[in-house]
Amino acid sequence: MKSFRLLAPVVLGAMVSVAGCSSSADNEEKAVLANMGAQQLYERAKQSMEVGNFSAAAQTLSALDSRYPFGPLSHQVQLDLIYSYYKSGKNEETIATIDRFIRLNPNHSDVDYAYYMRGLTNMEADSNLFQELMNIDRTDRDPSMSREAFEDFRRLIQQYPESKYAVDARKRMLHIKDRLARYEIAIARFYMRRQAYVAAANRGRYVLEHFPDTTQVQQALEIMVSSYEQLGLDELRENALKTLRLNYPDSEYIS
Repeated sequence: MKSFRLLAPVVLGAMVSVAGCSSSADNEEKAVLANMGAQQLYERAKQSMEVGNFSAAAQTLSALDSRYPFGPLSHQVQLDLIYSYYKSGKNEETIATIDRFIRLNPNHSDVDYAYYMRGLTNMEADSNLFQELMNIDRTDRDPSMSREAFEDFRRLIQQYPESKYAVDARKRMLHIKDRLARYEIAIARFYMRRQAYVAAANRGRYVLEHFPDTTQVQQALEIMVSSYEQLGLDELRENALKTLRLNYPDSEYIS
């Protein structure tokens, strides 16, 4: 304990020193940016983006946007700022910048890009890189951000069907629909474990009605067959079983 007490001031001093250096560097960077004109700032931001330093690019673009909000570069600065925030993993800042751009420039030629980036950002917010790397299945996590992304892509396709981003947006919507369907199946299985068979069957039927073009339809039908059997609803069970047999003849529920 004595050695720890002797070491603690040294460690604390080092931490303060590092923090001081970091603060000093930030202040120096702000001073450098303050002395630059609009074109110089933009060139600096582009250089940062070219080498993949999007965090630095975002800082420069944010300073440029604040100082010259109505300059000749303002629209491009905001679009580059959206991308730099996105690449830096700053989802909240990305969404805020996108929403401001759309609100202030509803007729701009790149509004479709803004909606596309909004969808990408919300998809990113729904993912969990650690769980994906560890192959952890968390399909039961809240899908609200995926729903937001789906709506962003839907709006893009509806308002700008000829957009160069429309094809990719449609592909991503299919992926999101499968994600939402898997969530419904996960909740349905939770209800099955709780013997809440009415709720489980309703979740299965919801998948059939809203996500019929996903990979989860077979599981939805199997849940419905099992739930209706537990509830003694023979006619509904037979209807679900008939549909299951017709579309998925190899299902283990068919015997």
